[in-house]
Amino acid sequence: MKGMELKRFEEKAKELRVLGMKISIGQDVVYEHYWDEDCRRNIYSASKSFTSCAVGFALQEGLVRLDEKLEDAFWEYLPAHPDHNLKKATIEHLLTMTLGQEKGFLMGSQRPYIAEKDWVKASLEIPFVYEPGTRFVYNNVGPYLAGILVQMRAGCNLLDYLTPRLFKPLGIRRTVWEEDPQGFTFGAGGLFLTISELHKLGLLYLQDGVWDGRQILSPQWIGESLRKHVENDKNPYGYGYLFWGGDKNSFMANGKYGQYTMIFRDKHAVISLFAESRDTGRLERTVIEDVYRELP
Repeated sequence: MKGMELKRFEEKAKELRVLGMKISIGQDVVYEHYWDEDCRRNIYSASKSFTSCAVGFALQEGLVRLDEKLEDAFWEYLPAHPDHNLKKATIEHLLTMTLGQEKGFLMGSQRPYIAEKDWVKASLEIPFVYEPGTRFVYNNVGPYLAGILVQMRAGCNLLDYLTPRLFKPLGIRRTVWEEDPQGFTFGAGGLFLTISELHKLGLLYLQDGVWDGRQILSPQWIGESLRKHVENDKNPYGYGYLFWGGDKNSFMANGKYGQYTMIFRDKHAVISLFAESRDTGRLERTVIEDVYRELP
């Protein structure tokens, strides 16, 4: 397939602090350009989508259930007197940012200064102010606990769990992922990948879990992950299972400062990029106006 020319986007790339971008239509790479060296970088909250993927594998292996209550899954970490909303919370609520807590915890600026070394215990001691499922609050507790549960049930960290199931089939070599003080993988952030490695996740989801002709992840799970489960106050497109909804019926893994893999099913396309942007809203609009609209 003929390569794309994106002169309008390239003229704005430096100002937007774009580091690199890769675009595929189907399995064909139609654009790849780097404004800085192509190396592994922190993908921040785009890591959450890999945790979602891990939950999908654990679900199809019978290790977890989405309707399982937190009080059953984490019974040994519960506060002495768990409130009634905590008792209603399920694993699914961890994936949709509707856990019921009032504000975010385990966020990037907080983690270096948390006195409690057991972050599971600390997370469950935070009041559950809202009924789970009723209100979207962006919070690292949900994806963190989802990742912890997979690790507890699988008996290994998320890197070891995902390596034979995801990373090795996709050709992603061993990397690093942030850990909590107890040595658990921090599933809400801190995974290091290249643009091409993040791009492969987008392609896997575009292809409904098929890679090199083999079904490695359930298409039903992918369909649920890339479906709006809840409205939110961050964008008008909703939120799936640790994937953001986006313009043009897209879904994306989305990291702070502009680490994206964007899945456009109507164009059968994936757009992935890294940036160091303080205005990711403008960056996303520019991708739609100057990149998406150029797709055949």
